[in-house]
Amino acid sequence: MASPAPPAAPRSITPLGITVLALLVEDDMHPYEMLRLLEQRRRDRIVSVTKGSVYHTVARLESQGYIAEVGVDRAGNRPERTSYSVRPLGREILPAWVAEELPRIDRPAAFRVALAEAHNVPLARVTELLTVRGEALREQLETLRDGISAAHDRGTPEQFLIEFERERTLLDADLQWNTALLERFSTTPIPWGEDGHSDPAQYALLRKAAQL
Repeated sequence: MASPAPPAAPRSITPLGITVLALLVEDDMHPYEMLRLLEQRRRDRIVSVTKGSVYHTVARLESQGYIAEVGVDRAGNRPERTSYSVRPLGREILPAWVAEELPRIDRPAAFRVALAEAHNVPLARVTELLTVRGEALREQLETLRDGISAAHDRGTPEQFLIEFERERTLLDADLQWNTALLERFSTTPIPWGEDGHSDPAQYALLRKAAQL
């Protein structure tokens, strides 16, 4: 039997791949259940989720050595469903990827996934990473404000500054949100990681529904 491919660098895993790994950290699953859970949790808001993309991602993660097949199940007239389990390398790469993307401000799509899966990283570390992100947002916002002010001083027509002003507004809002979240972390206890899971009975019902 051929050896698994060498481990890929964190950035070679797609955002959907990280989302799938996070599901398998919860428990072993087959791709159809993953798809249903992603839809239940509305992860399709932040990553492209289709049957084809989920199955392709699972196959790629297996070839990279992050997950492994653990069994095949057949119930009634349904087709066979292969279940997968996360391997130690997958458990390591998930928090590493999240920690790499959380402080960045130049990859908004990846940041949304990292934020959604931030509970896989200790809260103290998440706080550090978002503090770094806040500093980067503040620096970029100041640079943009200075640039807009200089443009006004040069007499640049307003029509050429509309997009810059929109970016300034969005950066300001993002910085305010980032600051408020850090303040919340420091003042309000938030159940995190294993402690933040939903009611076990409710979780079991959702899992069962996703398996049908």
